[in-house]
Amino acid sequence: MPRRYPKSLSTLSIIILSALLFTPHPLYAEDKIIAVVNNDIITSKDYNDFLTFLRMQLAAKYSGRELESKIQSMKLDLLDRLIEDKLILQEAKKAGIVIDEGRVKAKMDEIRERYPSEGAFDLSLAKQGLTRADIQGRMREQLLMLAIVDGKIKNKIIVNPQEVTAFYEKNKEKFKSPEGRVISSIKVEKPGQLHEVESALRKNCDMKGVADRYNLPFDTIEAYKGGELSEEVEKVVFDIGEGKFSRPLKINESFFIFKVEKIKGPRNLSLPEVQNEIYTVLFEDKMQAALVKWLDELKKQSYIQVSQD
Repeated sequence: MPRRYPKSLSTLSIIILSALLFTPHPLYAEDKIIAVVNNDIITSKDYNDFLTFLRMQLAAKYSGRELESKIQSMKLDLLDRLIEDKLILQEAKKAGIVIDEGRVKAKMDEIRERYPSEGAFDLSLAKQGLTRADIQGRMREQLLMLAIVDGKIKNKIIVNPQEVTAFYEKNKEKFKSPEGRVISSIKVEKPGQLHEVESALRKNCDMKGVADRYNLPFDTIEAYKGGELSEEVEKVVFDIGEGKFSRPLKINESFFIFKVEKIKGPRNLSLPEVQNEIYTVLFEDKMQAALVKWLDELKKQSYIQVSQD
């Protein structure tokens, strides 16, 4: 016996991730209706297609056991998300939203560019029981969903400067810069020249002067722990003191020597430095709350039944 759908669960990130896997298709014998949402149905094929796309999306960031763990955790409320996505799409169609096919093509091109060739792209889709038409349909529906959410919710969210300031004052101690370094580096491409360059640096601490003398690439950057440096380079430069040189570090086919010109300790960040970050946090919080409220209202106004079989 079907049951009324009781659960309220949704985030904008799920809307974007799901790409709404409800491309119309005939109900084949192996399909099973697992939910009814107003005049639409959700079948077992919709559910399985959703899982396929979920895996494709998450595989760009996760792999192996971590990927499987993420998928298993999201399975717990997967049908809830499918139902909410269906409601959003129905609202978009009621509003008469039309998506520019050029935007659909651009989305398709983004996906296609991840593959080395047209054939590799089509083969990957075929292995998962999909076609380009499937992808285009789902991209179109994703854009419809985002458009209605923008109009109904996102465009109405306001975060005023007073809210940003109040959040900063309440959480000021949390806004600190990480430890930093001002780093100079010399790149040595000829291994036979390395000893001579090291000797020159020991005699003359002017790294730029040594780089000019031997016509070597020289650079100076400001970097912070956990930032843009590779793990290998970060470990080297954060383990030496101010004014000190590192041992040569081989990266690819070249050797790099680093000098810590200045150590910059953690400091409290000012409001102007973090106001954009705070605005984003407050905006997303309001967006999430408004989205949940809107979806709860849609559910109350809709006929939703889920099969227990």
